[in-house]
Amino acid sequence: MPQTEARKTLKDAPIMWRRINSIGVILDCNSTYAAKLGYAKSEIIGNVIFEHVPKESWKDMNNSLKTWFDTGKVTDRKITFKKQNGKTFSALLQATSLYDENKNLLGSNTVIFDLEQITDEKIKEFEEFFKESNTKLDEIKEKEYDQLDDSSKSEYDGLKQMFEMLSNVNFDQIRK
Repeated sequence: MPQTEARKTLKDAPIMWRRINSIGVILDCNSTYAAKLGYAKSEIIGNVIFEHVPKESWKDMNNSLKTWFDTGKVTDRKITFKKQNGKTFSALLQATSLYDENKNLLGSNTVIFDLEQITDEKIKEFEEFFKESNTKLDEIKEKEYDQLDDSSKSEYDGLKQMFEMLSNVNFDQIRK
């Protein structure tokens, strides 16, 4: 899938983002995701999501997938992730579905927050990023959406849904 203007908002975003297909294979990720896990992006694409969690967290990840299949989204799911060097970190996973023009499930947009890094400063950075991204997506909708092909519209719709969900994350509640 070519990188649309909508997806470019994620390139060097302060959030860890990945896109998976409907069976959990990673189709794309941003540089923040790759750097946090200690891999090159090329080493991530094509792998299954279970490769980035320790074996003892596979059940949690599987339950997250089940929730996503059942509801089309996952919110505030705590899961342990594993870096390439074997170190782990506790994270919060948020996911929304991505559909094609016929409403067939293509996969998900998933955002992961390292819980150890949820500081007041980071929260402010996230909230500003969500606001700016929603503004950018609104501009795309107003100026370009009608000219987009079906694939790019699906991309846009999925990202808009994701940023709307992220704008409602209560970080103060998460830190408790």
